[in-house]
Amino acid sequence: MNGKAYIVKDRPQPLAHYPHMRQVGNLVFCSGLSARQPDGTVPGGGANIRIQTEAVLENLKALLAAIGLTLENVVDITVFLIDMVDYGGFNEVYNRYFLAESGPTRTTVGVRSLPGSHLLIEVKAVAWNPHAA
Repeated sequence: MNGKAYIVKDRPQPLAHYPHMRQVGNLVFCSGLSARQPDGTVPGGGANIRIQTEAVLENLKALLAAIGLTLENVVDITVFLIDMVDYGGFNEVYNRYFLAESGPTRTTVGVRSLPGSHLLIEVKAVAWNPHAA
């Protein structure tokens, strides 16, 4: 099989048929996350990279907490920005959540668009679950 799927009911729901996360062995693969809230809104009206970065990292934090993990368990992050002009503002917020010495590896790429004209950022993460059997 392809591991255990997790769909967290009180978080923004995926827009198609895929889980929020899938655990295979000790690794937890998180589907791409945006700043979208459970009610479908985007904080700050969708025009502020700092607000959206905080919201997307809080979404990741909440998903991981649902299975007993924290941001400290994240080993790799891929970040998609629709405008690399936002790179500095994104880093400013990101650096409040992670330290270079203990944080995940990271790749940041510029993309043309995301699913929703108001979205500025999407994050995909891989976490390690030390409690997995």
